[in-house]
Amino acid sequence: MVFSSTIFLFAFLPILLILYFISPARCRNYILLIFSLIFYGWGGPSYLLLMIIVVTADYLFALFISMTEKKALRKLFLILTVAGNLGCLGYYKYTNFLIRNLNSIFGTDLTETRIILPIGISFFTFQAMSYVIDVYRKDVAVQKNPFYVMLYVSLFPQLVAGPIVRYKTVEDEILNRNIDIDEIAEGLERFMIGFGKKIIIANNTGALADLIFGMKSVDMPLAWVGAVTYTLQIYFDFSAYSDMAIGLGRIFGFHFEENFNFPYISKSVGDFWRRWHISLTTWFRDYIYIPLGGNRKGTGRMYFNMFVIWTLTGIWHGAEWNFILWGLYYFIFQSAEKLFLKKILEKIPRFFQHLYTLFVIVLGWVIFRCDDGLNHLIRYFKALFSFHINTGTSEILSAYFAKYGIYLFLGILFSIPIYRLIREALAEKLSGHKAAKIIFAGTGYLLVTGMFLISVLYLINSTYNPFIYFRF
Repeated sequence: MVFSSTIFLFAFLPILLILYFISPARCRNYILLIFSLIFYGWGGPSYLLLMIIVVTADYLFALFISMTEKKALRKLFLILTVAGNLGCLGYYKYTNFLIRNLNSIFGTDLTETRIILPIGISFFTFQAMSYVIDVYRKDVAVQKNPFYVMLYVSLFPQLVAGPIVRYKTVEDEILNRNIDIDEIAEGLERFMIGFGKKIIIANNTGALADLIFGMKSVDMPLAWVGAVTYTLQIYFDFSAYSDMAIGLGRIFGFHFEENFNFPYISKSVGDFWRRWHISLTTWFRDYIYIPLGGNRKGTGRMYFNMFVIWTLTGIWHGAEWNFILWGLYYFIFQSAEKLFLKKILEKIPRFFQHLYTLFVIVLGWVIFRCDDGLNHLIRYFKALFSFHINTGTSEILSAYFAKYGIYLFLGILFSIPIYRLIREALAEKLSGHKAAKIIFAGTGYLLVTGMFLISVLYLINSTYNPFIYFRF
């Protein structure tokens, strides 16, 4: 099930909201848990069974760790947890990738297995694993109620595409939450904004990106339009899901941390990764980079640790070589910035800092998008820098811009915090005028509601509704 579906909007969510808010406080966690399991199990009972097994195992290992102070035993249980989660993730996500590469390298004829990748497996295994690691580190107290651990991992807003929520973020809220009308209103607004970003911008830019990347050959103008269009699609697709997840969490009394902070206004690659998929970046930092020594053990070790992190980041995103290349691509640029490039960037005008960063980002998304073989990636990069224009390209682009131009414009416009800046400026200006402030707030809610209703009409009239990060 996805947020941007009629079954979710008109059946699942209304029924859940009614049952949740009419029920006594002591029942609400269990209602959320039941509906979260239904939400995930909608894609297939086998997916649900796998997640329950993973979470149950992590619950037990965390309990075992809390019951002993013997370092050897605690470490053993931790190793078993990590091995179990990574083994599960590795089997479902990377088995066929390994078989293909063994066949290619050694000329073998191993048969690929029929493995269906469980939705969101990279997210819920990382989330469940972080809970056990935090119990081992004594950063959080063990949760003895298995249903609460299951709720933490399976909570439907963030289950299948993040953000990756730490247990300590929601530990208190699992036990103590109050119904707050203002929080519910803010959550609904955030959900509707995310829904609009997804349906209006991400889906339409995605349709154009698929057209161009699906062509057997493209010239330079088409290649750049495709690259920029996909850059918009992936941001609005993923950030929209995070907006909806955060908004839904707020409705039910949970406060998830932000996952995006307008990454396309970044002034460097390092700045970009402090703004993009923040929950994954901090997860790798806290659970791998710092334990490896971070930047505390000398320059050489720091770059080695960065290499490990970026390789793993690429592998986490997918079982294809382009994802690994994408990770190493960012390792090269972040290393260059640490070595010398950052000092140069700080001396040039801010406009050129943004231009450099966007250039790197757009090329990076081309690497990320060309996931059907390295030949496709090579052909596309050649087209980007070929300076070749085919006959008829201007007519094709005119047709594309006539159909999709408004969505490209909206994507570029809302990639910067214009809505937030205008809203904050007006709120500050009207702070001393109570009546005007109420009118302003009401107008804002009406605009967002109007956008949401338009988005629903788009959804009903369209069959194109992918979510990029579901496969991770």
